[in-house]
Amino acid sequence: MSTLVLAVAVVAVGAVLLYRAVRVVPHATSDIVERFGHYHRTLDAGLGVVVPFADQVRSRIDLREQVVPFGPLAVSTSENLVASVETVVYYQVTDARSATYEVADFLTAMEQLTVTTLRGVIGGMDLERTLASREEIAAELRRALDGTTGAWGVRVNRVELKAIDPPGSIREAIEKQTRADREKRASILTAEGRKQAAILTAEGERTSAVLRARGEAEAAVLAAEADAKAQAARARGQAQAIATVFKAIHEGRPDERLLAYEYLQTLPKIAEGGSNTVWIVPSDMDQALSGLFGAAGRQGAAAGAPADAGGSDDRVAVSVPHAEAALTDDADVRGDDVDGASGRAPDDDYRPFAR
Repeated sequence: MSTLVLAVAVVAVGAVLLYRAVRVVPHATSDIVERFGHYHRTLDAGLGVVVPFADQVRSRIDLREQVVPFGPLAVSTSENLVASVETVVYYQVTDARSATYEVADFLTAMEQLTVTTLRGVIGGMDLERTLASREEIAAELRRALDGTTGAWGVRVNRVELKAIDPPGSIREAIEKQTRADREKRASILTAEGRKQAAILTAEGERTSAVLRARGEAEAAVLAAEADAKAQAARARGQAQAIATVFKAIHEGRPDERLLAYEYLQTLPKIAEGGSNTVWIVPSDMDQALSGLFGAAGRQGAAAGAPADAGGSDDRVAVSVPHAEAALTDDADVRGDDVDGASGRAPDDDYRPFAR
């Protein structure tokens, strides 16, 4: 019985010792092993063996890249304006022993180093440059952190500025300035658009006026050419008509009686119209009428002899419209200036005839 109990005790102690001696380390982690309170070795990922009761695992360090946000941190600019800055640091432990024994808490140390570095970098800038120099500030902060944390077994991969918030009053002023700049740019763009529109409109009107004037000029030229052609055609027609009339007159061989008759037929047409108070007759009108009356008298005498012989009382009467009035008025107009022998005025071929 005692032997069985002893065997069970030995097995239990062996199991406990085996459990304490075998260590399984996960991937991307490291265990810091101390022996009797001193650093002994570092167990990497996999299966490890330690001495029970002599070795002790102090800590397990994560070797993956870590992300830690810092802030908001109050930082003053060169203008003594306090800005709130939030940062994000990406780091990775490269040496588990240094990260454990070189610094008590490397995260706190990194945070304080970030604050001091930010104050040093932003303190030499004004607010406007601070807001516009995010990449410059992040690069300077990364160089400062990486140069210091290398001794701690920590590598800073990159640093990002999450936010830079100026004071409320400054933020409102910046918003107003930004709004004013946008309105100014909008006004400038609107004015430029109106200017371009006015220029294009003026150019269009000028082109339209030029084309319109050119069209009117061409139309006037064409109209003048057409009018000239029409006048030439009318002149040719009138010339042909005059030539035809002249030819017909010469071929017909008119005598004095026909000419006198045509004179008398034309006089009423000249007297037409209420505004005609003075009109012109030829100076030899009296001779034409004398010839016409003489011819008519001779025809009547010649025709009267046979009529008397035959006992007939028929006579030929020639009626000349307006002849008596024309002769009377003509005699009134001439007065003493008419030459009695020839019946012509001494100076003028034509004289005005008053109604």
